[in-house]
Amino acid sequence: MARDFTRRRTPTIGPRVVRAWAKRLSPGASILDLGCGYGIPISQALLHDGFAVYGVDASPTLVSIFRENFPSAPVECSPVEDSLFFNRTFDAIVAWGLIFLLAPETQRILVGKAARALNRGGQFLFTAPKQACTWIDVMTRLPSVSLGHEAYQEELAAHGLELVGNDEDEGENYYYFAVKH
Repeated sequence: MARDFTRRRTPTIGPRVVRAWAKRLSPGASILDLGCGYGIPISQALLHDGFAVYGVDASPTLVSIFRENFPSAPVECSPVEDSLFFNRTFDAIVAWGLIFLLAPETQRILVGKAARALNRGGQFLFTAPKQACTWIDVMTRLPSVSLGHEAYQEELAAHGLELVGNDEDEGENYYYFAVKH
């Protein structure tokens, strides 16, 4: 399944919005990529732009490919809800194409973990549909759940994060941008 995912992932979808978001960060800022997969295109774009990227993914196959693609970038093979996030904090966290793959309660736990792992002023980006819904994800073929815009905004606020914007890309991925105060 992991190798199939690498063949089906469209590398042009995502980097434009992620790069625009990352312009809010200082040069060389530390970014945690949750559900980093094999690193293309999100980690790749951020590394190319000079950021210090750390990855976490649950797939041993995808982590192995990530290590081949980016040997100097730290990566951990672990479910994000179990990861210690390298026992450090970050200037930013990105979770592109991940949150909605998790059970609703795990999504809430992850938002709290992300908030605790961010430095003050840290940026958090994740993707999930604007509307509350369930479906089978076309990339992973896994059941998926979006809590919806209002529920995500409330969850972010409950953990000291403010929703500061949204965007949508050419693949119709809906983005949430939050900041830790």
